[in-house]
Amino acid sequence: MISAILLAAGQSKRMGKENKLIKTINKIPIIKHAIENIVSSSIDELIIVVGYQNEKIEKLIVKNKKIKVVFNANFENGMSSSIKKGLNHLSIKTDKFFICLGDMPNVNQKIYDQLIGVKSNKEIIVPTYKGKQGNPVLFSISLKNIIMGIEGDMGAKKILEINKEKIFKLEINDQSIVQDFNTQDNFASK
Repeated sequence: MISAILLAAGQSKRMGKENKLIKTINKIPIIKHAIENIVSSSIDELIIVVGYQNEKIEKLIVKNKKIKVVFNANFENGMSSSIKKGLNHLSIKTDKFFICLGDMPNVNQKIYDQLIGVKSNKEIIVPTYKGKQGNPVLFSISLKNIIMGIEGDMGAKKILEINKEKIFKLEINDQSIVQDFNTQDNFASK
């Protein structure tokens, strides 16, 4: 079973007073783009971790049997707290799971399916664009307990650094895997 954890709890501090996940591209909030891309892939479940302005985010989530929304009351403690909250809600049938970022609306269903389709005995599948590591990252369930040990706002980067030998890098000819929307300038360029 393939699961995905979508991190949607952050405070969008670099956006001023706006929540980046509610801002639109082509009149659609970026969180809706991210959700649609994940749900239309061959994942089996999507766990959306909300926190900051959770009511606003939850209003944008269309009901779907694949989707489970969980609230991270500790969202101010950084990305790692949201990752842990998502990990605690994975199905017991999960073999592999993605950690996905809500501010990457252009990572499409095809990219998710390419990563799922990788035939490798490595425990971490990382998409790369022109050699640069991107997102989402696909992890084997065997790494769940190690990831549960992360702290702060680093996300899973530290896990990748200390488990280099477990990584399979998949070059993807699509810059969306390295393109996030964190600032007003990112939106202005769209």
